Amino acid sequence: MPESIPGARAAIERLRTHPALPLVTTPTPVHEMARLRAALGGGPRLLIKRDDTIPFGFGGNKVRKLAFVAARAVADGADALVTTGGIQSNHARVTAAVAATLGMRCVLIVNGARQERPTANALLDALLGADVRYVASREHRNAAVDDTVAQLAREGRRPFTIPLGASTPLGALGFARAIGELLEQGPAPNVIVHSSSSAGTQAGLLAGVALHGIATRVVGVSPDDPAASIAGRVRDILHGMGPLLGVDGAALAGARPIEIDDAFVGDGYGVPSDASREAQHLAAQREAIFVDNTYTAKALAGLIAAVRAGSIPADATVLFWHTGGQVGIFA
Repeated sequence: MPESIPGARAAIERLRTHPALPLVTTPTPVHEMARLRAALGGGPRLLIKRDDTIPFGFGGNKVRKLAFVAARAVADGADALVTTGGIQSNHARVTAAVAATLGMRCVLIVNGARQERPTANALLDALLGADVRYVASREHRNAAVDDTVAQLAREGRRPFTIPLGASTPLGALGFARAIGELLEQGPAPNVIVHSSSSAGTQAGLLAGVALHGIATRVVGVSPDDPAASIAGRVRDILHGMGPLLGVDGAALAGARPIEIDDAFVGDGYGVPSDASREAQHLAAQREAIFVDNTYTAKALAGLIAAVRAGSIPADATVLFWHTGGQVGIFA
């Protein structure tokens, strides 16, 4: 059993008391995936942590992160939230939901063409009253965010910018805290598998594992970027979490291996693969669980492949952390 990092006990208390909006008011369920395990011919025990069932804003991992980030916006006296993402961004949808509940204006900078008839997350963004502004590509988003913030300031607004995915050291605290929630629900799993893209979820999980001194591996499955790119972002976020928790950021970043599997990207971001389609159908037909082809189906495909290859010991317990995104099925 690895030792936790110096100051871990005090850091856990800081996590418990750090300002956050009450967007996740009860622990999300953890349960067995026995029928999926049987479909794979046995292997390690399979569990799932259901962040897709968070009631707020159709749930997902962004709710945990925005609980902390939006609390900072409130403390700073903001009256508008500005963020960015793709046209079917889960993060944009949850940001719009947070703004609606706080009575704030919400401006979303999204890359992609305006839909004649909005679907899925784009439909929910409109229902939530967000001001959605379109740019041609990912490369144009940041400049458009800066222009929007300047415009809102000229209008006398107090805008608060939320980076992509709320994947900041502050946002990652949501998943560091979530490890404590998980440990109250049962013994630590040997492995956690989840979708990892903007890196905040994985950084938070790794920080929580390190602070609690458990030996759990955290494996992120990339839906888009190369492993080295995501690992670098995870490391940077962990460094930045140190000061928030009162621990050494370098020690936190180096406390656990950063494991990224980028073998399931397929033809690119948001493009289904044969493996993701199979994972989606197995999850639905064996467990009545829905995963989306952008993120969670690819992550589940990574877990399935590892089980089939025997790369995870048969006596291990593997937890699939469902990070939501099921709205994307209706795009």
